[in-house]
Amino acid sequence: MKQRISRRLMLAFATFTLGVSASFGLFAMAFVYTVEDRFFDRLLAREVVTQQANFQANGKWAKPTSQFIQLHLSTATLPDDLGKQLAESPRRKEFFGHDNRHYHLAHLVQRGESALLVAEVSELLVVRPIRQELLGWLLGWGAAMVMFALILAWRLARRTSAPLEELVMRLNGADPNCLPTQILAQSRDDEIGALARGLDELMKRTRKLIEREQLFTGDVSHELRTPLAVLRMAIERLQTNQNAENNEHDLRCQLTAMHTATILMAQTVDTLLLLAREKNDGPVATVLILPLIEKWILANEVWLDRQRVTIGIQLTQKDNVALPSAVAQLVLANLLGNALVHGVAGGTIRISMEARVLCITNSSADFQDVSNAARPD
Repeated sequence: MKQRISRRLMLAFATFTLGVSASFGLFAMAFVYTVEDRFFDRLLAREVVTQQANFQANGKWAKPTSQFIQLHLSTATLPDDLGKQLAESPRRKEFFGHDNRHYHLAHLVQRGESALLVAEVSELLVVRPIRQELLGWLLGWGAAMVMFALILAWRLARRTSAPLEELVMRLNGADPNCLPTQILAQSRDDEIGALARGLDELMKRTRKLIEREQLFTGDVSHELRTPLAVLRMAIERLQTNQNAENNEHDLRCQLTAMHTATILMAQTVDTLLLLAREKNDGPVATVLILPLIEKWILANEVWLDRQRVTIGIQLTQKDNVALPSAVAQLVLANLLGNALVHGVAGGTIRISMEARVLCITNSSADFQDVSNAARPD
């Protein structure tokens, strides 16, 4: 990981620096050549003004004031290397001749008369003689800047990859049964710190998930013991009396008990699975209690009739609990099912709200099931 990050940063920095250096070199060369050409064009422009003034005064062209500027009244008197190029490109003002000669031209037109001012500036050129030296200087500075960029990228990659490497080591050495509470030893106010804080939050949620899974295993073994015992006793009784002549009422009672036990197990499993899921820390809406109780009574009517149990409800229409509807339904079904199983036949299950706590009691002298978690809003 460290080598890949270092190489990518070094390649990116070197490429960027090389591109900037090349662009700067091209700009510098274009700048010095443009300045030099503008200088010669300025000299020719001054000569044109002088020639036009002299023609206005004397009616003829004067001798150029500069030795490197020549006056040609016809293209026939131009140097051969210049005349051929001018014939092909009459609008050009700059030409390259043989033997490193360099020409700048200016046209003169006055009262129908035309002439050419030709400046042969090969002896006055400054950039061309030092072009190799200038290119070498630019290449040297470009190489130095690339080396500086590589060093900077290497140092930056080293500082960046060190905390990432620490993250990888801490994660690889983490024990699922004892997850670390803080990935990085020191907090950082950057992207790596944000990543570490996100991993810390994930570790926290993972620890809670493991705890819920462990609690779920224990709750399953505890909560399913009662309905399994009911099923086992009913099956054993049927097996014991399988050769005897059973009356229809006893058989129906045994089947009803077995069916009720399976419903209770299904409700218990649904409750535990729902409670084992990750909790949502957002706001929870309230749900009314009476409709949930009515739904449970209708679903367990056969069991209630068999046990001859009476439901005593001491609630108002506005009593509610701050739980999701599905959770409240499953928790209430589990509590009422426990009260029904552990109570006495012919007794009463009372449901009331005392001190903002939902209380469920049955007729058994040694049993009272109180729901502390289902507080009202």
